[in-house]
Amino acid sequence: MLSGSLTYKDYDDLYNKGQIINPYFLKSQIQPSSVDLTLSEECYEINVSFLSPKTNVRDKLSQILVKKIDLNERFVFEKNKTFLVKLNESLNLQDSIFGLCNPKSTTGRLDIFCRTVLNNSDEYEKIPINYQGEMFIEITSRSFNLELQKGDSLNQMRLISVKHIYLDDSDLQKYHNENYLTLNDKNIKIQPNISCGLKLSVDLSHKNITNAYVAKHNAPNLCFQKVRFHKTSDYWNSIKTQNGTIIIEKNNFYILKSKEKIHIPKNMAGEMIPYDTGLGDFRVHYAGFFDPGFGNLNGSFAVLEVKTNEVPFLLEDGQIIARIKYEMLNKDSDVVYGTDINSNYQNQSLALSKHFV
Repeated sequence: MLSGSLTYKDYDDLYNKGQIINPYFLKSQIQPSSVDLTLSEECYEINVSFLSPKTNVRDKLSQILVKKIDLNERFVFEKNKTFLVKLNESLNLQDSIFGLCNPKSTTGRLDIFCRTVLNNSDEYEKIPINYQGEMFIEITSRSFNLELQKGDSLNQMRLISVKHIYLDDSDLQKYHNENYLTLNDKNIKIQPNISCGLKLSVDLSHKNITNAYVAKHNAPNLCFQKVRFHKTSDYWNSIKTQNGTIIIEKNNFYILKSKEKIHIPKNMAGEMIPYDTGLGDFRVHYAGFFDPGFGNLNGSFAVLEVKTNEVPFLLEDGQIIARIKYEMLNKDSDVVYGTDINSNYQNQSLALSKHFV
């Protein structure tokens, strides 16, 4: 297998070869450069977050267990309580394949803090080379009481053969010169801000009807399986800026969008950096993976999931807020993000998760 990030066909092959194992696996879980992971029925409320660098995850459970939960039935994950759920997927990787995990876009837009925990691994979200074993996900819902059950998908896995092949700034500029990476809101090609990846700015223009959404603190329970069901105003307040600025308050969760439309070519994948202390002490993204084809044909805005860490933070219209790293796939993907796989956020603007109407 060639070096680089794997494509749709590679994941299909890995499942058929028994390197991705799940008795309930659905082909719809395969994305252009990632695989959706799913919750099993095995769930534990735990009293601390943890890693398991020197042993199996199960060996730590007795020290941190509050209670065991059966997710065959829908269960309410209360805000700010932490749970560990075994994923239906396990791995039997070979041939120098490794990877990482990330929340899905829908998960990030609901302020669900989740991280993958693996046996004998000293990092969250990291899949060691040739990993063999179970996978677990740690879940803490920060803004809403959340109803989950077996089969729900909160995170995804991206696998890489041998090594990452990241594009440097000169490669990105060359691609933009010949094609495009960024467009404005009128679909006109604009010069990208390239420095250690593609920098994105925040859109707080007075021309927008809504500049941001902020999660309400006392919203009803949210059922993860009910799409286009929940009333937006029950869960979110909309914000219209008057002077092109917004204060990101501590303990609040905001949905914003980029000023630029972006594009991920069919031979590349993207990842947004969740923290970039050079740009500010706040988190701008929970769900960082961008699939090949994102933004075909007229670009898509990037939705930003923003939360400050320590102190309130003032953002101005056009301020640089995020950075995307681009990497090469090991080959062009035959399947790209968009209508062919019923992608939810192609050609999006300021968009909440698919749960709201």
